[in-house]
Amino acid sequence: MEVTKQEFLKAYIQRLKSETAKPIEDTTSWDRYHALGSLVKEYMIDQWLKTLSDNKKIHKKQVFYFSMEFLTGRFLINNLRALGMCQVVKDAFDEIEFDLEEISEIEKDQGLGNGGLGRLAACFLDSMASLGMAGHGVGIRYNYGLFEQKIVNGYQVEYPDRWLENRNVWEVKKADKSVVVKFGGEIRQDVINGRQVFIHEHFEPVVAVPYDTPIIGYLNGKVNTLRLWSAETTKREFDFSTFSRGEYLQAFEQKHSVEAISQVLYPNDSYEEGRLLRLKQEYFFVSAGLQGIVRSFKKQGLPMTNLSDYIAVHINDTHPAVAIPELMRILIDQEEVPWDVAWGITNRTISYTNHTIMQEAMEKWTVDLYKKLLPRIYMITEEINRRFCVDLESSKFRYSPDHVAKMSIIGDGYVKMANLAIVGSHSVNGVAKLHTEILKNKELKPFYDYYPEKFNNKTNGITHRRWLLNSNPRLTSLIKEAIGDKFVFDPSELEKLNAFQNDSSFKRKLADVKFANKERFAKYIYEKQNMQIDPHSIFDVQVKRLHEYKRQTLNILQIMHMYNELLENPDLDIPPRTFIFGAKAAPGYYIAKQIIKLINSVAELVNNDPRIRDKIKVVFVENYGVSIAEILMPAAEVSEQISTTTKEASGTGNMKFMMNGAITIATLDGANVEILDEVGIDNIVIFGLKEQEVYQLYESGAYRSIELYRDVPEIKRVIDQLTNGFLRASESEFSIIRDSLIQHNDEYFVLKDFMSYVAAQGRVGHYYQDFELWNKMSVVNIAQSGVFSSDRTIAEYAKDIWNVPILKR
Repeated sequence: MEVTKQEFLKAYIQRLKSETAKPIEDTTSWDRYHALGSLVKEYMIDQWLKTLSDNKKIHKKQVFYFSMEFLTGRFLINNLRALGMCQVVKDAFDEIEFDLEEISEIEKDQGLGNGGLGRLAACFLDSMASLGMAGHGVGIRYNYGLFEQKIVNGYQVEYPDRWLENRNVWEVKKADKSVVVKFGGEIRQDVINGRQVFIHEHFEPVVAVPYDTPIIGYLNGKVNTLRLWSAETTKREFDFSTFSRGEYLQAFEQKHSVEAISQVLYPNDSYEEGRLLRLKQEYFFVSAGLQGIVRSFKKQGLPMTNLSDYIAVHINDTHPAVAIPELMRILIDQEEVPWDVAWGITNRTISYTNHTIMQEAMEKWTVDLYKKLLPRIYMITEEINRRFCVDLESSKFRYSPDHVAKMSIIGDGYVKMANLAIVGSHSVNGVAKLHTEILKNKELKPFYDYYPEKFNNKTNGITHRRWLLNSNPRLTSLIKEAIGDKFVFDPSELEKLNAFQNDSSFKRKLADVKFANKERFAKYIYEKQNMQIDPHSIFDVQVKRLHEYKRQTLNILQIMHMYNELLENPDLDIPPRTFIFGAKAAPGYYIAKQIIKLINSVAELVNNDPRIRDKIKVVFVENYGVSIAEILMPAAEVSEQISTTTKEASGTGNMKFMMNGAITIATLDGANVEILDEVGIDNIVIFGLKEQEVYQLYESGAYRSIELYRDVPEIKRVIDQLTNGFLRASESEFSIIRDSLIQHNDEYFVLKDFMSYVAAQGRVGHYYQDFELWNKMSVVNIAQSGVFSSDRTIAEYAKDIWNVPILKR
């Protein structure tokens, strides 16, 4: 966008004064941030309106990406870069002695996600806009995020994530686009003019109000929309007559009940009330989103039978799978489309990404809950299932009743959302080659056998605009100096860096960039957590959601083993290592929370022991999120991707670390397999069980973790140290972790992979001591990371699933 420094400065100072009614020298950092954000949004408005207008004028096919999570991170710097205004603003602020970096730090991460699912969705929105696609996000405007994590005496303590407490400068409320979503009640059937109709009565109405956020393409003038829905009551703010009688809590009861739908990301579903609220959330944003899409489509005067020619609805995991019966409801009940025609429209319109391998993570709802909350949707789901089962029984495969029962959408008292998503969509994709093959040949094999044409792979990706250009400007400048700036628009150009594998001068500059980024992160940790870490040590990082299959336990047990070795031999020739963890555990996931306590207990012991001469430090980063990742990823040197093989669908953190030059230590799980294919065995550190070995152990039942405990002294020692007072904790503190590994036979093969992991960590230390070798590995990883751009992923979705064009630069 063409704005001069003086034009910007004049507009900004006027905006700051009018918003605050203060002299500019008296304004706070928040005042300055909010004024800047509102002005930047204004600069985007014309492009936003033009993009929306162009989409309608030329009847451009549009993609609507439905997701429970969108972990966008901060918008300010990203939007300034996408507008080409970053330098103009910096120069203008220098003139009035404002610090852009300090002001940008005021912005809070939007509390709209938990982990990889939401971060992927945000990357996809960025890529769709930057590739010129008409692609929009649909989700929930949570008033509070997952939670704000504090570490108190080593334990995770959860506090409300008040990300909206100071307003969100980027959103625009669109009250005129509100719709009503109906819950509960009964369905009355009738015949009107010879047509069977279904009338929803005695329902609870909830108003869904949209808030739109612009998602700007990088220097291309395109602005898409993230539409988030907020729940409001249809009645007055409160029941005044009840309030006047002194019944104060009851007066606000309905208002609070309705607003709870969009109050908190992922309510605890350990209880019936939590499960009810979770299903309410899912139907709420799906119904609101689809109603809005159909209403807008009808205004264009296009025939409803052609909906799939102009609209693609993508469901990100099973959370929005209720979109299938909801679109059927809209078509049949509201638009009077016959069932078979409506089913064809729905199937052609909707596509589905599966994000998990583990059956227990594939959503299902009890029939009683689903039917009570969504009576008409249950009727439609039941009919979809009936017709599907008839098709199975009459198909050429001659499915047996047992086989039909296994594939049925409704069975054993549950509605199975993955089955619904597969049956009701035209495309089912996995998110890494290994993941997709496991789905096809193991977890979803009956469906693949029946619908082979539906299944395809779309390996996940990350946006290099945020995870390289924005978060690592030092590395970006070095790459531009070496190969030019074409990689800014085409990340596959990063391959040209391979020519510098053996260039000592370039590798020295690369090492200097890494060290500066490490110093920056060390400063952050000191300021936030009052902990000093040595930027000369290896920064070994595992940051991801806390889950047993991701095996933070394996990492911390190896650290205990390394500590034991240093106690025995303080002169051991190993490079100093700082192990960095960041993770949130779900509030109801007790063992995960105990793993956090274990990490912090080991940190307390190791970090305060002068005998090991600071050769090991352990850091747990509090309240890890996108903005912290943008500081940490550029500083990381070792990327821990150590999940149990066959359990991680893909991962995207592995790609972010790789793009920033970290070396991956990994099992052959998820997208690690494809990283290995790209960089070669000499530029990654692989350990642990392979896919077939894992399945053989599961199927044979031959694994006995107790035997490893008895036979391997290194394993016995660290396991015993969990409960023998070594960690300055009671004997029972970590007994749940010990029991999971020994008494419950180590479901995720932590002990089976332990010695292989120890050896792999030894190789990491050995490689690191060879400056030329280590930095050559780093160059190769950066050079080969372009294939993991979300631009590539989205281009594949566009071509193979959504059938929409992308912008050619």
